[in-house]
Amino acid sequence: MRHGMVNRKLGRTSAHRNALFRNQLASLIDRERIITTLPKAKELKPQIERLVTLARTDSVHNRRQIARVIADDTNVQKLFGALAQRFADRPGGYTRIIKLGPRRGDAAEMCILEFVDFKLETEAPAEETPAKGAKKAAPKKETKAKPEPEEEDEPKPKAKPKKPAKAAAKPKAAKPKAKEKAPAKKTAAKKKSGK
Repeated sequence: MRHGMVNRKLGRTSAHRNALFRNQLASLIDRERIITTLPKAKELKPQIERLVTLARTDSVHNRRQIARVIADDTNVQKLFGALAQRFADRPGGYTRIIKLGPRRGDAAEMCILEFVDFKLETEAPAEETPAKGAKKAAPKKETKAKPEPEEEDEPKPKAKPKKPAKAAAKPKAAKPKAKEKAPAKKTAAKKKSGK
């Protein structure tokens, strides 16, 4: 009997499902917002709520319990540091699900899973914060503009591209004439009919 089996299997084995949730939890802690399918988000929401509740009380035991799920130490530090301080006064409900509608390829219901106090940065100055691994662009050198002659008011006609000499030198292959073949077929048809 399947009493109390409330969790979704999501068409995966248990090991694959656990790995999927661990990766999504790490991405959610790191970026504070992920886009995923609605069933995955509904399964992920109680797990991240539980981790944030554990992180609100900093102890060795809680850190070890979270480290069992989240492998990256920077994410564990962020969870116990910034996220735990932000949600210190909030008694639960740390995340929200925003529905986006069906996905174009397979019509799967998509949604955004994010922390409730997440604020989307609309315009980030590109000069102050370059992307990770991006090289700084060298300052552009100013080139002196060449003065254009003022006498020419009319635009110059563009020259037509010349055809290569090889294409003109090749003779065209002679095609068989359709008229010559047609009478031969008629004579064969006359012979068959007996005329």
